[in-house]
Amino acid sequence: MTVNIKRVYSEPDKDDGTRILVDRLWPRGLTKEKAKVDLWLKEVAPSNELRKWFGHDPEKWPRFEKRYRDELKQHSEQIALLKEKIAHGPVTLLYGAKDQEHNEAIVLQKLLQSR
Repeated sequence: MTVNIKRVYSEPDKDDGTRILVDRLWPRGLTKEKAKVDLWLKEVAPSNELRKWFGHDPEKWPRFEKRYRDELKQHSEQIALLKEKIAHGPVTLLYGAKDQEHNEAIVLQKLLQSR
């Protein structure tokens, strides 16, 4: 089971497999053609309230991670869809944040690889 993460603004690669955007908002300045997104699962992204509260503040990361995992419990259909995609080959979770160490794709990757 291969679950990679990558910033959506990075160049697509043939090894990405299925490219799944896990942000609630479409990335600014990026066309659908350039992004090469196969699936956009905005429902699996953090809620607007959680996203705004977090604001990519590294000090809030542990609380964000816990709160986001709690939110994900309400999205079992999207998690099941992600697992299905993973079962059929490599998947790359795409995110738009500049912070490569504190974003929702990291939480999702950990969650998917732990099951």
